[in-house]
Amino acid sequence: MEQTFKHEIPLQLRFNDIDILGHLNNSVYFNFFDLGKSRYFEAVRGEKLDWRSADVVIASIQANFLAPVFYNEPLSVQTAVTEIGNKSFKMLQRIINTQTGQTKCTCTSIMVGFDIATIQSKEISQDWKEDIMAYEGRNDLVREKRTE
Repeated sequence: MEQTFKHEIPLQLRFNDIDILGHLNNSVYFNFFDLGKSRYFEAVRGEKLDWRSADVVIASIQANFLAPVFYNEPLSVQTAVTEIGNKSFKMLQRIINTQTGQTKCTCTSIMVGFDIATIQSKEISQDWKEDIMAYEGRNDLVREKRTE
């Protein structure tokens, strides 16, 4: 099943984002993915989101560069949560050319629940789970707890 993305925001390239080869520098993609994540969280959590008490952090991030991006290409970043576990959830993002639909780069991030006071991982709150599932329109995102 192909992933559908309910969240998408346009991106603006800056002159200094382009490297000597004439394409988007690989480090800039992560800034775009971060922007996509923050806007996604704002859309999902709304007024419940308090950046001063962040309770999820990135534990892992992986990008796959599929095609170069050149200056003045119309781009957007699309973001979705694809799976929710007990202490983490998995996000999928992609940067696309909005004119051609070509996927330029994909990114998978694992977000973990985090307790700022103890600096330890913690369970993803039920509020996060419910808000994500409501936003995505999917009740099948929660992964069954594993017994080990």
